[in-house]
Amino acid sequence: MNPWTLLGTANIPNNGGELRLTQRGNDFSIGLKGVRGELMSSRVHSSELALAELGCEHIKNVENTKVLVGGLGVGFTLAAALKATTSSSQVEVAELIPEVIEWNKGPLGECAGRPLDDPRTVVRLGDVADLFKAKKATYHAILLDVDNGPEGFTRADNNNLYSIQSLLAIRKTLHSGGVLTIWSAWHDPQFTAQLKRANFKVQTKTVRAHKGKGSRHTIYIAKKN
Repeated sequence: MNPWTLLGTANIPNNGGELRLTQRGNDFSIGLKGVRGELMSSRVHSSELALAELGCEHIKNVENTKVLVGGLGVGFTLAAALKATTSSSQVEVAELIPEVIEWNKGPLGECAGRPLDDPRTVVRLGDVADLFKAKKATYHAILLDVDNGPEGFTRADNNNLYSIQSLLAIRKTLHSGGVLTIWSAWHDPQFTAQLKRANFKVQTKTVRAHKGKGSRHTIYIAKKN
């Protein structure tokens, strides 16, 4: 078997560790140095697609909508959001780490069909949480794939994104009837309760990591009434 080749590294802010982009053949992987397993992969991405499909289902035929994707990763959620919305819609993607954006502009971008090249895509370099500070209804759907879910893994600061105060701010950033979806590596009933305390109507869906097989991931679906 061919070995993995290191293509690039990136430091996560606030001493969050080092991301490593590797390639083997046509497969790409993004992992955290010193931690077993991978954070993102070009081979396993069904739940990342489901994050966008479930979050954008209510606007798939609606013109002039605006969607926010939190976390670029390998680009699959962004690509699925573009596919799930109309030609007049706009999809913003917020990414904290500039190298991840550059990787997606290079060979990694082929995995998801180069969604950064779509004219409907707007890239926001920085913390997605900053986009919720205005607390003004802006988005029809917000799709968050930040870290491994509501409990911070690569960045302890990610815990703040899912605090009750932050969820209330996110709710204000959604239009009436808007949907927030959150990807998680596991199901946490306490987080479902947290979303309900933030006045969301909540459902959860279990999605397999790869076309009906592999790990079971959870998508939280929170609707603003």
